[in-house]
Amino acid sequence: MVIALIVVALAAGAWWWRASGRVSTDDAFIEGRIVRISAQVAGRVVRLAVADNQWVKQGDLLVQLDDREYRAQADQAEAEAQAAAVAAENAAADARRAEQLFARQLIARQALDTALATARMRAADAEAARKRAAEAELKLEYTGITAPEAGRVTHRTVEEGAYVQVGQALMTIVPNDFWVIANFKETQLTNVRPGQPVDIKVDAYPHVVLKGHVDSIQAGTGARFSLLPPENATGNYVKVVQRVPVKIVFDRLPDDPSRLGPGMSVVPAIKTR
Repeated sequence: MVIALIVVALAAGAWWWRASGRVSTDDAFIEGRIVRISAQVAGRVVRLAVADNQWVKQGDLLVQLDDREYRAQADQAEAEAQAAAVAAENAAADARRAEQLFARQLIARQALDTALATARMRAADAEAARKRAAEAELKLEYTGITAPEAGRVTHRTVEEGAYVQVGQALMTIVPNDFWVIANFKETQLTNVRPGQPVDIKVDAYPHVVLKGHVDSIQAGTGARFSLLPPENATGNYVKVVQRVPVKIVFDRLPDDPSRLGPGMSVVPAIKTR
């Protein structure tokens, strides 16, 4: 009997020691980078190359806009740039000949100044035409909308055949870059420090425990940075325990990171000793 009581006491003590060295909260959610894809030129969608929740690699084509008008503009701008470059070369050659003739006193100073001014003007015209051609070529490239980085396509709002405007949101890409924002009570943060290990349970997968560590603690409560922060200097004051966001990063993501996503609920437990 005595031995049983000793065993129970030791087990209770071990449980207390373990529990007192952990702080946990269910006010925690997965966060992640969200890359919003929008159109940089207007046009009609002639090809939609991805489906909802499809994994894409960096550089993969997402949406192809009708490029016929932009291709014609680019070709015209390139032709004008070439013509301006030829005109600038001819004007420069005329200016060099004028300098030689002026040195031999075969033309007046005014004729030389005119040739030099014409050469400068033609050079400026050629540079402006070159920039217009580069801009037209860039707009042509914008008709092919590609993935800026790898991730899953979500929140797709565009359909084939639709006409999109500049800046219109088309879809979102969610890369495999996740972390946890846990809103702990301020009274729980006494012994919390960056670098401490964390066990993370995801509500969607209750039998899976992911490992992570405390990355940082926000310099201020969540309420202080809300849209309408509380004003405690007026009226009757009731003290409420505040919550402070703590950023927790995963040490290793699951073998299939697509099982996670921004907004999913988790329960992190920080080991404070």
